[in-house]
Amino acid sequence: MAEAKETVTVETVVNAPIEKVWECWTDPKQITQWCFASDDWEAPGAQNDLKVGGRFTTRMSAKDKSAGFDFGGVYTNVKNLEVIEYDIDGDGRHVTIAFAKSPEGIKVTETFDIENENPKEMQRRGWQSILDNFKKYTESNK
Repeated sequence: MAEAKETVTVETVVNAPIEKVWECWTDPKQITQWCFASDDWEAPGAQNDLKVGGRFTTRMSAKDKSAGFDFGGVYTNVKNLEVIEYDIDGDGRHVTIAFAKSPEGIKVTETFDIENENPKEMQRRGWQSILDNFKKYTESNK
């Protein structure tokens, strides 16, 4: 029996229509505007083939060019306007993103398998920061 992986869940509520939230999450031109954890980082490039078996890659780099990496994976489940699941390149960690209507807007819930290099709380903060950037970007670009 496979060992259960430890997961972390982060979430936010975006005050925008589901179609807008989905577009901002999946359109490469928009991904580059929000997919980074702090103001001294950026996402200079993104590619997205949003279908089961499709690949995505987002380039994340420090604005001063001191560090950078490609974050990518392969989609394992895509239900339009509802859910996206993928396995991360390299270590196969799994990620699920659920989009659900709520009275306040669209609740985006992201659950991911943690990696072993960084503390769990550090990973949670990083992923939450990216999700907070997504909320801010989506709500300010109506």
